[in-house]
Amino acid sequence: MNRQLSSNNRMASFFTLTGVDLLLIGLIYLLSVSLIASATYAQHLSRTKVVGSVRDATGKPVEFATILLLKAGASTSGSSQSASAAQLVKGAVADVNGQYVLDNIGPGTYQIAAQLVGYQKTTSAPFTVVADQSEVNVPPIALQQSEQTLGEVTVAAKKPFIEQLPDKTVINVENSIVSAGGTALEVLEKAPGVFVDNQNDRITLKGREGTLVMIDGKPTYLSAQEVVNLLRNTPSNGIESIELVTNPSARYDAAGNAGIINIRLKRGSRKDGTNGSATVGAGYGRFSKASAGLTLNHRAGGWNLFSNYNYDYRETFGSVDALRKFGTGDSLTTVNNLGYRPNTAQNHTFKIGADYALSKRTTVGIMANGLISNSQAMIDNKNLVYNAKGQLEQTLTMINASTRSTQRVAINANAKHTFDSLGRELTVDLDNSRVNIQPQDNMQTRYLGAGGEQTQPELIQRNLPPSTVTIRAAKADYVHPLRSGGRLEAGGKVSYVTSDNDVRFETLTANGYIPDPQRTNHFLYDETITAGYLNASRIWGKWSIQAGLRAEHTRSLGNSVTLSKVVDRNYLNLFPSAFVTYKINEDHQWRASYSRRIDRPNFQDLNPFVYVMDPYTYYQGNPFLRPQYTNALQLGYTYKNETNISLSYNHTTDVITGVNEQQERIMRVTTVNLAALDNINLSVSLPLKPTKWWTLQPGVNAFWNAYNAEFAGQRLDYRQLSANVTLNQNFILPHGLTAELSGFYNSPLVYGMMHFRGMGQLSVGVQKSLWNKTATLRLNISDVLHTLQSGGTTNFATTNLSFVNQWESRVARVTFTYNFGNRNLKTTRQRRSGVEEEQNRIGGGSN
Repeated sequence: MNRQLSSNNRMASFFTLTGVDLLLIGLIYLLSVSLIASATYAQHLSRTKVVGSVRDATGKPVEFATILLLKAGASTSGSSQSASAAQLVKGAVADVNGQYVLDNIGPGTYQIAAQLVGYQKTTSAPFTVVADQSEVNVPPIALQQSEQTLGEVTVAAKKPFIEQLPDKTVINVENSIVSAGGTALEVLEKAPGVFVDNQNDRITLKGREGTLVMIDGKPTYLSAQEVVNLLRNTPSNGIESIELVTNPSARYDAAGNAGIINIRLKRGSRKDGTNGSATVGAGYGRFSKASAGLTLNHRAGGWNLFSNYNYDYRETFGSVDALRKFGTGDSLTTVNNLGYRPNTAQNHTFKIGADYALSKRTTVGIMANGLISNSQAMIDNKNLVYNAKGQLEQTLTMINASTRSTQRVAINANAKHTFDSLGRELTVDLDNSRVNIQPQDNMQTRYLGAGGEQTQPELIQRNLPPSTVTIRAAKADYVHPLRSGGRLEAGGKVSYVTSDNDVRFETLTANGYIPDPQRTNHFLYDETITAGYLNASRIWGKWSIQAGLRAEHTRSLGNSVTLSKVVDRNYLNLFPSAFVTYKINEDHQWRASYSRRIDRPNFQDLNPFVYVMDPYTYYQGNPFLRPQYTNALQLGYTYKNETNISLSYNHTTDVITGVNEQQERIMRVTTVNLAALDNINLSVSLPLKPTKWWTLQPGVNAFWNAYNAEFAGQRLDYRQLSANVTLNQNFILPHGLTAELSGFYNSPLVYGMMHFRGMGQLSVGVQKSLWNKTATLRLNISDVLHTLQSGGTTNFATTNLSFVNQWESRVARVTFTYNFGNRNLKTTRQRRSGVEEEQNRIGGGSN
């Protein structure tokens, strides 16, 4: 009955708009009216436009060619194919009909340069723009196909593994030799500024926790633990790139105080016909691994169909050696926890979709991606209990036969309409995502004395905590260019999330399994977020400015049915952002930014249920967690679009942090709000090319974390200077071989009440192109020196803990990829859906 009433309340909350929601919708309406008025006004402005088209040798339009407007130099003449003395004035991209428009062009003599992969760069004859001229028509530019094959072009213009851009860092996974055959989590471990805590399943970015993880621009809607589990089970063979965005604009959801991690899955092409690639691989460390994948794309007329599928099988292990001390003097007790966790997982990831051009200005599409994962683990936890004299008193062993089944499917429907050639456009997204997690723990605990004798009967228990999270979201984004290089963006979004977690903890008795009322709990959580934003940007000479404001209203209801405990929250937040760039010249550029962001507690951390980790440790959620807020300031410098230096300051309040509490012999792990965290970060990226055959990409992220809080009646003011250092090197070797050497080191750092020790690794790989560069063979070895293991200590209040965690990090892998079909390819259109935050917060542990 309670469940039915809760379901009715959830439906009612979805269709009932509060006054704040109506205010936000009204704000979006007023913004739209002002934009329409601006459009009407802009149409009456006098502006000089340069228009033209790009064709191939047969006269057919060339889609999405890069257009460069060049100020003609003294040495430029006629229809020269080069423009060495020309100066770049403006750029654009041709549309699906090969047409382009460049507006707001001043008087002068110019040329148009057109280029596209697979074609020779071609430059038009010089033309002149005079004052008060409304439009200049440039004769069609004919592109000739390049004599080089695509494979040859790809080798010459290969992107580096780590690409440092002014506004984000891009990890080009598909170009990496050392990443082939691995997982998304292993790739992230090599990213600059990223720290992966495998012991507690956390990801931090530049010393800060709270990242919004997205797949193809759509959030995963998973908690920190489940995000790590998802990345651990996502094969790298299906990933094109990973983007790290540390300071997003108002267009993005305000979630993610540390920034955004966006995983781009591999896509097909936009070339007529059918093409694709197939990959198989195998690996071995302590256990065996295997993978296979297929990517297909077909384009005909207005249709573009694309899909990919990847299968991954892996056997791995993890181990922990933890030491806990409690009590003093003669009552001092030490518990040595020795855990070993062999794990077998089979993972299927897929993506399928279709785009259709209704007209030259309107495109609609539908896309689905998902994960099906099944894993089994036999967890052996042995706890050795010693007295103050160091004598063994008792041994407790818990064997847990654990299984986990995860199904995640996200569906996106998308429409994009371009109103004119000036860039005025509207995009609409509808999303529906569902995640089902079906774990089961079968635990057998034995109690042995100092001599190995059994001191009490075995305890047999089982834990069944299934959870289902459903997300529905709708969003719209409008872009409107203004005169003098200005632009307005406005949009709105509504998301509705429901989470159902029904934990059933049972103990075996003579009468069968009976529920444990202290650990059994049915938890329901509903959340509706209504958002609207306005973003404006403009260029004044060497200055470019962008400012935005995002408003988000949150209504959440957490209902512990078993405990009759309800937490109802209703709040409105404003999130301003501002970006200023000063371009001294083509080589030097300065930028500054400010933003305010939020991280809401994930669903699992709000659930007050108890999860047994071993006989002496359990986890319990906290339904009274509050959101944490971050104010972020950043100053950056870029040299020749390659060298990047940035300095940032971040102040976070109500910091959501995991803590440990020693309660006699039992340790309770939970999540709390700490008062404040200050973070200062210095980031440096300096690409180098000592020779034609050797390139280096060193990077350093140094950060200072300072906590200012009270917990368990004591002052917590931990402060530490830490650093993350990465070095990636690429080599061009004889006989068509290329090689890659990748390494990183994370120095000791502080997180909440825990101090982590330093760790690092070195990976190496070699690649050979085969069969006229239609196939690639890769061999790599990760963690060659076997140094990748985490460890840490906690010595605060009554908690005294130290641990070392190891896993199967050194693995040798071989992968083979074959490309078929048309090789002169262009990528499919990118899209961002309305799913921006909620999947980041689904709860649950991981195998």
